[in-house]
Amino acid sequence: MGLISLLYSNPVLFLLLAVILLYSIILHEIAHGWIARLFGDDTAYLSGRLTLNPVSHLDPIGTLMLFIAGFGWARPVPINYDRLASRQFGLFFVALAGCATNILIAIVSLFLMQFDAVNTNSALMAILPIAAKINIILGAFNLIPIPPLDGSKILMSFLSYQAQLTFARVEPYGFFILILLLFTGLLNPVIIFMQNLIYGVISILFGFIHK
Repeated sequence: MGLISLLYSNPVLFLLLAVILLYSIILHEIAHGWIARLFGDDTAYLSGRLTLNPVSHLDPIGTLMLFIAGFGWARPVPINYDRLASRQFGLFFVALAGCATNILIAIVSLFLMQFDAVNTNSALMAILPIAAKINIILGAFNLIPIPPLDGSKILMSFLSYQAQLTFARVEPYGFFILILLLFTGLLNPVIIFMQNLIYGVISILFGFIHK
């Protein structure tokens, strides 16, 4: 059952799923700020962005895209990478935190579906698969190494400081490059590859759980 069909067939379930998906992108951003604070940069904290209040996070276009295209974004939390205790490691873990959060939400959703009490609950069985799928899409999409996506920061963490500065010059044009690649379909194979990679990791994890 898709998001649109769920809206018409069961508005209450749609609203519940909407809350879950909105907090999926909110927690994605909070994770960035929280890990940045662990590494010594409290910019997000001082800006009041480590809060669950959706007003502090939601981006109108990013929220709309979440329900139309299956992926979206919140307002990025402010991070001063120069203040991180270890720039290379800090950059890597701060960037990875958002994707990891979405993957964790997907894992929890899929894990809950293993229980009989959840399996016999039609509401949960309508919501959890969609929540898992969209969070995997969010994780996969953000792993793409094109600015301003998290994957670009992960890639930058393996580069020298000078190479990072050079790569950062692409960032002002990254959004337009991203939109172009999305509308031409050139990113589809990359997104599918990332999704399959995440599904593979989750399958291995569930394989260990069921042993």
